[in-house]
Amino acid sequence: KKKKINIMYFKEFDIRWSDLDANRHLANSAYINFMSHTRMGFLIENGFTQRELAKNNIGPVVFYEHMYYFKEAFPGKPVKVSLEVGGLSEDGMFFEFLHNFYDANEKNFASC
Repeated sequence: KKKKINIMYFKEFDIRWSDLDANRHLANSAYINFMSHTRMGFLIENGFTQRELAKNNIGPVVFYEHMYYFKEAFPGKPVKVSLEVGGLSEDGMFFEFLHNFYDANEKNFASC
């Protein structure tokens, strides 16, 4: 039986002290880490666990990430990161994930 893969996925994060830059708002590296954690959560919840990836000698590789920032994010309230499958090659070897970042009021403050 085929397992249905969700097309839209969300993961929520608290902004920690270590996620902040010198201006006390969400650092670029935190955006990258939140997206990576969201991607792995999506893959694991859809059957692509670390064990399964290792067994098949495969794993996700990021070829390109470009962030668009609309507004700063600050600690104190959780943020939500979405993952959407934006494209898939015919052989399923390459795929594109799109990410959006939302504040506690569900306002989009960044995308990739």
